[in-house]
Amino acid sequence: MARYRQRMPVCICASAHAAMIEAARRAHPHEACGLLLGAHDRVITAQQAANLAADPARMFDIDPAALIAAHRAARAGGPQILGYFHSHPNGVAAPSPTDAAMAAHDGRIWAIIGAGTVTLWRDQPSGFEPLSYAVVAG
Repeated sequence: MARYRQRMPVCICASAHAAMIEAARRAHPHEACGLLLGAHDRVITAQQAANLAADPARMFDIDPAALIAAHRAARAGGPQILGYFHSHPNGVAAPSPTDAAMAAHDGRIWAIIGAGTVTLWRDQPSGFEPLSYAVVAG
């Protein structure tokens, strides 16, 4: 009999979930963006970063200084970069064609916020795969 490994839902700390929604609200009508930090499939922190895109109402470009600082902190024993978050001011919480073109296909988690809803996606070589998640205390 074949054994199938069912992937557990990603856990997002309630404070990180709230931070993403608040970042999207404050950035509107532009896209908010930032880093998902934690360990394994547990997002502990959603760290907002400056959106340096030429057209921040339609795309995002995470400030490289924020990425470098997060990588340094991870190497020093801090939380790992699990992925990224950004908002869609048009309200659609799903990957756009622009997202697909920008994706590195590196297995990281992408959280997309639209109309107060957060969805998660795994950036796979074959494209974005939807992920389930649970908001947890902490």
